[in-house]
Amino acid sequence: MSLRFWQRIRLAPGVTLNLSKSTASLSFGPRGAQYTISPRGSRATLGLPGTGLFYTVHNPGGRASRGVPKKDRLSLGFFQRLMTPTDERHFVDGLRTLNAGDDDTALAAFEAAPDLPDAAWMAGMIRLRREDFAQARTHFSRALAGLSTLGTLFEKYEIAAQVGLPIADGIYAHILPRDRGTRLALVEIAQATADRAGAMAHLDRLIVLDATDPVVVLSFVELACDAPGDRALMSRVVALSAQTANETPIDTAILMYRARALVALGLPDAATEVLTVALRRRKDRPEALMHQIRHDRAMLYAQAGRAAQARREFEKLFAEAPDFPGLTAQLGLSA
Repeated sequence: MSLRFWQRIRLAPGVTLNLSKSTASLSFGPRGAQYTISPRGSRATLGLPGTGLFYTVHNPGGRASRGVPKKDRLSLGFFQRLMTPTDERHFVDGLRTLNAGDDDTALAAFEAAPDLPDAAWMAGMIRLRREDFAQARTHFSRALAGLSTLGTLFEKYEIAAQVGLPIADGIYAHILPRDRGTRLALVEIAQATADRAGAMAHLDRLIVLDATDPVVVLSFVELACDAPGDRALMSRVVALSAQTANETPIDTAILMYRARALVALGLPDAATEVLTVALRRRKDRPEALMHQIRHDRAMLYAQAGRAAQARREFEKLFAEAPDFPGLTAQLGLSA
């Protein structure tokens, strides 16, 4: 039986480089998120913090690799030996020094090639991790300006760069150096800097690209429901979520916001039905999400004068999450 080569190298907090005989992958993101790519396809595994559960999407196939010979990819010595154009050398040097655990030097190398989309994307990710939001936004904007070539150097050196970004409580999205991933990063920056209009602008563009992408839909409906008084926006939430089936944790979260939009439009009975569908599946769902959905339904029962049903829901929630905010008062258990 032949030996199976596999090696995992820690680069920096939240960053690892995975090497195998067939490929290499560079991964960013929080604990619980991982990404694997191979000739048989790629698999993104979504961690649900605090639950020990994961949400996985498998994409079979993929483009054939090309570029650096296999033996050089495994040795990593090619980073220093390649004769490359100056900007590309900065990009390679950035990866090499990131591999050595030197974030500062890596960032300087990437920022020395700001007009190279892949280098700008890497610089943006490092700046985002450091919460240097203004600089990160500048880098991602430059990456988008060169969208036609974004990702080509990663592909050339057979490095799959992947980032895990939080899109809702307990749910993370995996992104790549593409239009979708870069705009989702810009949405994250806009929300972190209280730029709601900027976040909505990027989400509007993402919806144009693919209105069925559940990650984009969840990002949009969560942000939109911060403005329940905007009836046109609530109608968009209802329309975008109309085909959502409760198959994944992302779907369940979308249904919660769909119900809130229906309430804002004065349709509480329809909202109650949606929440009932959302509560039918609990496997692999974040507990906090399910607790919030149960509370939302209990509140609707109470507002509809269905006191007995509301009481049962509040008691079930108390049994599962006695510290849920405001619950003891709703049950009359306050001292």
